[in-house]
This record gives sequence, C-alpha cells and structure tokens, in this order.
Amino acid sequence: MSDSSRSAAVGGSFPPTRHSLLADLRADEPDVRARALDALARLYWRPVYKHLRRRLGLSTHDAEDTTQAFFAHALTADVFESYDPRQARFRTFFRVCLDRFAANEYRAAGRQKRGGHIQHVPIDVEGAERELERAGVVAVSDPDAEFHREWVRSLFGLSVESLEAWGRETGRQVHFSLFERYDLDEAPGDRPTYQALSDEFGIPVTQVTNYLAAARREFRRIVLARLREVTTTDAEFRAEARDLLGVDVQ
Repeated sequence: MSDSSRSAAVGGSFPPTRHSLLADLRADEPDVRARALDALARLYWRPVYKHLRRRLGLSTHDAEDTTQAFFAHALTADVFESYDPRQARFRTFFRVCLDRFAANEYRAAGRQKRGGHIQHVPIDVEGAERELERAGVVAVSDPDAEFHREWVRSLFGLSVESLEAWGRETGRQVHFSLFERYDLDEAPGDRPTYQALSDEFGIPVTQVTNYLAAARREFRRIVLARLREVTTTDAEFRAEARDLLGVDVQ
C-alpha cells in the first residue's frame, strides 16, 4: 500500500483509551498477561524471526526455535519490566530484549538443554522464508530500521487479513476485493480507473467510490485498534499512528 493510499484510508477518531500494554504484561492474572503477550506475538513473530535470520545469522531451525523460546520466556519472566517509554519506542526496546535473549540465554543454555523445539506461538516459517528468499537473507547495516520495516509489514499484513475477514463475515466481499485491487495489488501508476473497476465488478462507478471509502474506513479502524493494542502509552500510540499513517489522530 502506498503512502497516499494509507493516508486516504485514515482519518477520524481513534479507539478509546485502554489499559496500558505494560500493565497487562505485568498483571497478576495469568490470562491477562497471556492475552497481552499473544497480541505482541501475533505482530512481532515475523520481525523477530527475520531479525534472527538476517542479523544473527541463525539457521531456519534455530531461528524458529529461538523465536518460540523468546516468547515463552517473555510469558514467564519480567522481560519488559525495565522499559521506560521516555527513553525509546517500545518496538525498539523489544528488539534490544530479543538481542539480549539471543546472546545471553539461547547461546548460553543451548537448544538441547531447554528441551528442544518449543511450540508456543503459531508461526509460518515457510511463508517467512519465501519472503526472505525474495528479499535476500543478507546482513543489515541498520537493524533497528530493518526491524521497524518488518514491524510495519506485519502490522499491515495482519490488518489486511482482518479486513478480508470483515468483508467475508459481513457480506462485503466486493468491498474488500475493490480495496485489494486498487490499494494493494497495483503500484500507484498502474492502478485501474474507477470506471475500469466498475466494468470489472459490474457495479456503478458511484458504488465503487462508496465501497472503497467504506473499506478504507474499516481498514483505518483495524490498523488503529491493533496499533493501540501494542503500544504502551497514548503518546506512543499517537506518535506511531502519525509515523505509520501520516496523519494526526484526534
């Protein structure tokens, strides 16, 4: 999705204030902690896996095992206890925690000592490897920037999946298909005209306009809701929304 399309898909207000992610991760109730970690895992597993492959040079098997081990460790230990939102974005601190774990825990204890292949987070290794093959598994000079790029890709990918489910569950499959064709499938210069989409889908041009607007509003809602779910303060949420979507949320 291009920057202009992202801006077109965003606007209006953001979801109401929710409990801090950090408070949920530190909660006494195991189910609250587990839900918070699940939200993190769904967004972060792909950036984590690719970072381990690219930055640390781990094999496919070891990167998968370390990814699983890191999230399992985060569920049972106060991994994020020292985070201070005044010092850095949470995603930056998250990557530092990952590097520390990979260096001090994984390499020190060894996979065999931990009991081998840990299964906690559902991850698509084959899909991630295909993406790495297309991009090239190469060392990166700026790990924070690369981690952020993968974080953005993961956030938008999950949001597109949710939008597709929204279309299917509400009978708005055409809304999603139009969004996919116009905002996702083509580069800006190669996009079909609204008239071409009208002819392709057999609906009036005005309906194309309305359906796209509705899909973009829902996509905006999904992105902001998911972003709020994995940020630690309202200030961080606003800053991430501005950087990610190019607008100020009110």
